Amino acid sequence: MTINASDKPLVVIAVGGNSLIKDKDHMSVKDQLRATSETSHFIAGVLKDGYRVVITHGNGPQVGFMLIRSEAAKKFIHQVPLDSLVADTQGAVGYQIGMTLINELRRSEIHLAPVTIVTQVLVDQNDPAFENPTKPVGPFYSEADAQEHQRADGWIMKEDAGRGWRRVVPSPKPLKILEEPVIRNLVDNDFVVVACGGGGIPVIYNEYNDLIGCAAVIDKDTVSSMLASELKADKLVISTGVSKVAIRFGKPDQRDLDSMTLAEARQYAAEGEFAPGSMLPKIEAAIAYLEKGGREVIITDPEHIREALAGKQGTHLFP
Repeated sequence: MTINASDKPLVVIAVGGNSLIKDKDHMSVKDQLRATSETSHFIAGVLKDGYRVVITHGNGPQVGFMLIRSEAAKKFIHQVPLDSLVADTQGAVGYQIGMTLINELRRSEIHLAPVTIVTQVLVDQNDPAFENPTKPVGPFYSEADAQEHQRADGWIMKEDAGRGWRRVVPSPKPLKILEEPVIRNLVDNDFVVVACGGGGIPVIYNEYNDLIGCAAVIDKDTVSSMLASELKADKLVISTGVSKVAIRFGKPDQRDLDSMTLAEARQYAAEGEFAPGSMLPKIEAAIAYLEKGGREVIITDPEHIREALAGKQGTHLFP
């Protein structure tokens, strides 16, 4: 019996850009490709279990590396605008996910085709985020190195969840995923779609009502939540560097959570249990998806995605 694509449950899997980098000694493109291949192996297992899958991904470290290259070369060639760098990372990371997923699907004899969509996301040019940069990009720095970058390069640097210092850029609220109809059409025709990389390329309307890019990075989890809601996905999976969400994180009484209700997630967030720039955006994205009628959010690391969808791993959030 042939199963129609629309009969298969749909899951949006948001892959963290940091989860594609194992540690500071494995940050090269080759290292990232190896980590991407591992993630694709786990996603292939999800497809084997009969899910339709849309993949989104972060780009914090990757776009940060490109910013460093652009600024290092500014004496020799023009610098690249941030919106173009987001587009570059969509292509590069999307290419890696697509290629490694094709390989995994072939090995598993799964006859599905991945496709990567370069995605634009509309934001408001008057969003207050442009006056208050908060989104971390690039690698972690020591406090001394961060202060030097602030002095010499004019970067805005902030401490990130006890892990070091990072550059921060504006992170406006997403208003509309412009390629959403295309993504929907591909999903309905049983393609495995990679979209909204790095939160999407931020664009605004100018005074002539033309779209133009802007210097910002949209939060990947927020856009993933929006996309999951618009596609009416059955589940949203947010992949990160830990297998479960914890409260009292890093303290002697740390407690990993198997599940949370929407009310509990709101309460823990209000009590400051989740670090900004780290777990908090993921919890906020989960809350937004559940508030719009979503059934379930799962937060876990890449290697436990398949088990988590089977209810055996991860932290599960319900309305």
